[in-house]
Amino acid sequence: MGSYITTYMKSVEAALEDENTDWQALKREHLVQIEFIQHERLIHLIVTVMCCLLLFIGLCVFFMSQLIPFLIVDGLLLILDFCYLIYYCFIENSTQKLYRLYNRICAKAEPENKTVTDILTRKKLT
Repeated sequence: MGSYITTYMKSVEAALEDENTDWQALKREHLVQIEFIQHERLIHLIVTVMCCLLLFIGLCVFFMSQLIPFLIVDGLLLILDFCYLIYYCFIENSTQKLYRLYNRICAKAEPENKTVTDILTRKKLT
């Protein structure tokens, strides 16, 4: 999914540079893509929280029982949690970038409207 998001954002950047782009179609498509990635973000948030919860339970069991196999499982869960957190941060940051791209698309699609999107685009906050 990471390469998909990166490739998609590059294609939107290219479309924003092309003045022959159908802005309304791009806007609709972009909203659909944002929904897909938000769904992915939600799923990974749930999985990350569940893995962290399992790690916490495993640590509690280890400290109560002092059994080495629980420490090994906890070590593996710690590595898994770390990887999930890195990926979740990537998805979260990508979603924020998609929102900024959406603001730029809106500014191109409706240049006559004085909206927050237009103000943000002019101030280069996007």
